[in-house]
Amino acid sequence: MGTVLIGAFLFIFGILAMVWEALARRRLSRPPKQENDRQTLEPRHQGLRFLAPTRNWLGVGLTTVGGVLLLFGALRYAFV
Repeated sequence: MGTVLIGAFLFIFGILAMVWEALARRRLSRPPKQENDRQTLEPRHQGLRFLAPTRNWLGVGLTTVGGVLLLFGALRYAFV
């Protein structure tokens, strides 16, 4: 039971770490540069650099270890 709980904790914490990394490194809005630009809270271009493994290595690692522990715990209890 402890393996499953630790795995679930690590998996959820890994997802939260990746979300934090994606949102914390950029501004969510910027003021319009011209007066005729439509005003919106969404940035024009975010790019895909926030998905890079070099920036999300902690979240990817925690999610992977948590998933392995969850699978190990599920298989352990399935064959008991």
